[in-house]
Amino acid sequence: MAIRTARVDVAEIPALRHSVLLPQRPPAEAEFAEDTAPGAFHLAAYDAQGALAACVSFCPALLPGDDTPAYRFRGMASAPAARGQGYGVAVLAAGLTESAARDAHLVWCNARTSAAGFYLRHGFEVRGAEFVIEGVGAHVVMTAKLTPGG
Repeated sequence: MAIRTARVDVAEIPALRHSVLLPQRPPAEAEFAEDTAPGAFHLAAYDAQGALAACVSFCPALLPGDDTPAYRFRGMASAPAARGQGYGVAVLAAGLTESAARDAHLVWCNARTSAAGFYLRHGFEVRGAEFVIEGVGAHVVMTAKLTPGG
């Protein structure tokens, strides 16, 4: 079964972000300043019934200390019932493709350490030491190189 992904309006995804990534925090914290930045785009994957199964947001942003044209992604979340079925992989792959088409050479994120294995399996590498985001937990910066224009 092919997984349907689509670029969506950001308004479609904060509820999933909140329920998966920030359930103990106020819902407004699942809305990021970068969501409306110039060049930002948002992706969703849908299950066979058309329900939102996964989401992620990308925006142009240099990796601190690096001047390589880059996109940062954040807010990647998969509904608990959809995990392990390829929905997260589908939105990530769509985002990498779109970022490369926008001439990015690199994508990066602040990944929860609990999700680092997922990103490592999909071609990312860890950059730097682990750090803690207060109220959220341990993270590492992860990057992947892209072929621009792709």
